[in-house]
Amino acid sequence: MTRREVFERLLIASAAAGAHGCASRRTQVVSARSLPHLKFPPVHVSADRVTRTTVGFRPFRPSGFVLGTEKLDSKLLVHNYGHGGGGMTLSWGTADLAVQMAAESGAREFAVLGAGGVGLATARLLQRRGAQVTIYAKSLPPDTTSNKSGAQWWPVSVFDRDKLTPAFRDVFLRAARLSYGHYQTMIGEEYGIRWVRNYLLTDEPPLEGLLLGKESPMRDLYPELRDLRQDEHPFASRHVRQFDTMMIEPPIYLNAMLRDFRIAGGKVVVGELRTKQEIAGLPEPVVMNCTGLGSRELVGDQELTPIKGQLSVLLPQPEIDYTVLQERFYMFPRRDGILLGGTFERGVSDPEPNREAEKSVIEAHQRIFAPLARG
Repeated sequence: MTRREVFERLLIASAAAGAHGCASRRTQVVSARSLPHLKFPPVHVSADRVTRTTVGFRPFRPSGFVLGTEKLDSKLLVHNYGHGGGGMTLSWGTADLAVQMAAESGAREFAVLGAGGVGLATARLLQRRGAQVTIYAKSLPPDTTSNKSGAQWWPVSVFDRDKLTPAFRDVFLRAARLSYGHYQTMIGEEYGIRWVRNYLLTDEPPLEGLLLGKESPMRDLYPELRDLRQDEHPFASRHVRQFDTMMIEPPIYLNAMLRDFRIAGGKVVVGELRTKQEIAGLPEPVVMNCTGLGSRELVGDQELTPIKGQLSVLLPQPEIDYTVLQERFYMFPRRDGILLGGTFERGVSDPEPNREAEKSVIEAHQRIFAPLARG
């Protein structure tokens, strides 16, 4: 795999990079104790500290998410699904765009299909416009796909780069900016959203036109982006790029969103809709389809495919207040534990954890944090 391919996949593509350590590529390791202005407490990575391994399925479309409308008998059906690995990140942005489409109908009553991050954001934006909203969902938090996400604000794995069109690129960037702005109003304990510093570890210089590049069209959405000198960090990588972004904790955030929806007068109906005919039978004149993978069968979208991902969760370490990204591997610190990720199995729908993949993720993070432990 070329350097460009690795970074393209860090941007918005959807295939996994090869797993390998790079600790041997750097001749000097700086002790974390010698860095008084930066804090790098080590993550204690071992199999016996894993409290659980969770499996989730990203609703991926190679050409990107669907935003659009169609007529269904006398109803307006507004589609907002297929966000891949960027569902939580883009949820408020695509919801904003979808609600603008729906508002043209002049309706006051709406059905929202799905109670994950996208569905809840869509429902809340409709309520803010004065609408009466009913959510129809097969599952509610904590049993939604969104609850299984790492949920750092970072719109990756949204589409395949070779399927990217100029029109979709514009919508993608617009949705990202809208979502970024909405999340700014929710930072704090109530919604489980906070700023966190990230460190991107590479052995080759970052490609500046991609997501975390200095020439990225989203450069302004990543404050504090700069490259660290080797004497500023203890990692065993030649290049370390820092940036700040938001961490969203799904157990807190999704429960708070569902609470807000109910307080605002929203209704919830738990059950599964399987056909367009069943959608047509709903009483609301406008239906917002936010069903993610469910849209494959519900509206016949055969481009949708599951991307299996899993997270191994270590015991919490409150002192860890930074995130690390290396190739396809990542570590996210949350209150419910330290999340270790790095799996991307396209077209796989087996709900059981992949134990070989789990072992690979743990070993990769042991290599990443070994220099810090030695410090």
